Amino acid sequence: MKIELNPQVDTYLMDGCMRCKYGATPQCKVNTWRKELEALRQIVLETGLKEEIKWGAPVYTLNGKNIVSVGALKESANLGFFKGVLLTDKQKILQQQGTIQSGRIVKFTDADKIKKLKSVLKSYILEAIAIEESGKKVELKKNPEPIPAELTQVFENDPAFKKAFYALTPGRQRGYIIHFSQPKPPQTRIGRIEKYKAQIFTGVGLHDKYSS
Repeated sequence: MKIELNPQVDTYLMDGCMRCKYGATPQCKVNTWRKELEALRQIVLETGLKEEIKWGAPVYTLNGKNIVSVGALKESANLGFFKGVLLTDKQKILQQQGTIQSGRIVKFTDADKIKKLKSVLKSYILEAIAIEESGKKVELKKNPEPIPAELTQVFENDPAFKKAFYALTPGRQRGYIIHFSQPKPPQTRIGRIEKYKAQIFTGVGLHDKYSS
């Protein structure tokens, strides 16, 4: 099998995530986990998926559909499965991130452990590919996150904004609700809502500009 490397991923591994304020500096989280990220990358590439950069990090696709991702958090390097909730997870290694319904990740802090789990990880990736090829979809719960009071208040004061918000796809609505709900101080929440108002009016999702 011919493995095609994406030069953008090489840049990610060498210089770090450009979405991170520490990108291209020693403080970038990518630099902390470079060995682990490279090990995960090689395992994924052996499954024949196409290597791309989306949302500032490596994403591996099949016929344009996202299957897995490789990325770094402050405390770990991660292999992410976009439809991870559908995997059988016989080894019980998948973790849910926050309130994300569909995706699941495997966290690593040791490149040697990745090598030991290589066959297991490949089997999970191949299962994820089979799930995508079968057309199976994740049944998402509708509006699982409560709408923050600050957003409700903005809706009451600006009906046009409310209409624009609910014209977004359910996934985009959910992304904004989660983002607006994260800060505890009400003024910070309001600031986030105001920041993204124009983007919402144009029908753009929170992370759309990072898609490739």
